Amino acid sequence: MIKTQGIGKDKAATLLAAFELGRRIQSQSKWFSEKKITKPGDVAEIFIPLLKDELKEKFIVVCLNSANKIIKYEVISIGNLNSSVVHPREIFKAAIENSSASIILLHNHPSGNTEPSREDISITEKLVDAGKLLNIPVFDHLIIAGNKFTSFVEKRLI
Repeated sequence: MIKTQGIGKDKAATLLAAFELGRRIQSQSKWFSEKKITKPGDVAEIFIPLLKDELKEKFIVVCLNSANKIIKYEVISIGNLNSSVVHPREIFKAAIENSSASIILLHNHPSGNTEPSREDISITEKLVDAGKLLNIPVFDHLIIAGNKFTSFVEKRLI
C-alpha cells in the first residue's frame, strides 16, 4: 500500500467543523449588526436563548453604535448564583475599545426571579453616572430569567 501525504480523516473532520463554526459565527454577527435596537424586547429576543438555561450568573455589556445597532457584546463577569460582580472600569473598557455610542447592560438570574435586587439597582445607578461622565450613556439594563425579562427603563429605575 502506498501512503500519500495528507491531513487524514480526523484532521479533515476537525477542519470542516472549524470552518462551519466560523461560517455560523460570521452569519450570526452579521444578523446582530443589522438589527436595530429600538426597545428592550429587541435585546431580550437576542439574549434570552443564550442565557435562559445558564446555571451561573453572567453580566454582559452590549455595545451599540450611533444607529443603535449592536457592534459587539462581551461577558464581563461570570459568578455563582447572585454573585456576579462588575466594576465600571470593566464595563466602560469594553465600550471604549469598541467605540460605542451607548451600551446596554444585561445579566441573568438563574433563580428565575426577574425582579432587580437593591444591589442590582445600586450598581446600575453607579454605571449610569459613570456613563454620563464618559459620554457613553447606558441605554438600558435588562435582567433575564428563563424566558422572561425585566427592563430597568420600563420600570423607570434609570
